[in-house]
Amino acid sequence: MMKISKIEYYLPQQVLTNEDLEKQFPEWSSERIQEKVGISQRHISSDNETVLDMAVQSSEKIFETYDRNKVDFILFCTQSPEYFLPTTACILQDRLGLRKNIGAIDFNLGCSGFVYGLAFAKGLISAGIAQSILLVTSETYTKHIHPDDKGNRSIFGDASASAIVEKAQEVGNYQFCLGTDGSGAENLIVKKGAFRKDYELNPDHEFSPENIYMNGPEIFNFTIENIPGLVKETLEVNQMTMDDIDHFVFHQANSFMLNYLRKKTKIPAEKFYIDMEKTGNTVSATIPIALKNMMDKGMLKEGDKVLMAGFGVGYSWGATIIEI
Repeated sequence: MMKISKIEYYLPQQVLTNEDLEKQFPEWSSERIQEKVGISQRHISSDNETVLDMAVQSSEKIFETYDRNKVDFILFCTQSPEYFLPTTACILQDRLGLRKNIGAIDFNLGCSGFVYGLAFAKGLISAGIAQSILLVTSETYTKHIHPDDKGNRSIFGDASASAIVEKAQEVGNYQFCLGTDGSGAENLIVKKGAFRKDYELNPDHEFSPENIYMNGPEIFNFTIENIPGLVKETLEVNQMTMDDIDHFVFHQANSFMLNYLRKKTKIPAEKFYIDMEKTGNTVSATIPIALKNMMDKGMLKEGDKVLMAGFGVGYSWGATIIEI
């Protein structure tokens, strides 16, 4: 039905290491950060670098080996758009020199964004609207983080990932499982910056309403309560078992959470991929970055089946299976 034929990603040049954080927060050791979240460094966008700039970089890598004239739709996932209006995807079309008779749209999702983007791509392909889709996930969460917020600064990094999703007859027609629970909105939020004015700060929020607030324990609880069931549901709706899946690639939130999830869902360690040490949590870009790294390492072979699951801010979650 559809196939991911190419993935490339871009990481900003500026790097924030655990040693850098230790200098600012001497009560934290770099080893403790590594042990706690499984991250040794993360890439930080410069003051003048935006999700659009990064999207151009990751997409141009795609077009080194793929004809840009084939693209007939852009799906752009970000929560850090260039402007309120116009749509960042429209500007990306011009910056990349793509045809004008194509569709382009932004969608606002976080850590579930890549899976949702694939769901949208499947719908466009199934309806005959598009045959070659440029799916971009680009995020600069670090611009939302207060300089003194050591917790979030240790977790999040910036990145852009671009993928080509094409119509394909030779692969299976795998189903999606998607979920939403807006009652958890307050647990990962930036309250100021849009048009809501009558907000109240969470009493646990130490910083400005312009900065990101994350209730780590509640996010953890949400994940543990929902994602094991999501994996089970995805296998059932596709009439498959754990044994039929060659690799499991989850949103790379932090290593503690991922290892807890793996054990709770009883996924064999050799099938479960964790790769965030050098990039951190790049939100909607973590899954495509992980897939690209697996490809480059020769871990994926033709015919392999990969179960992907994204989950986080919203609350929003989603999973599906792809065939390499």
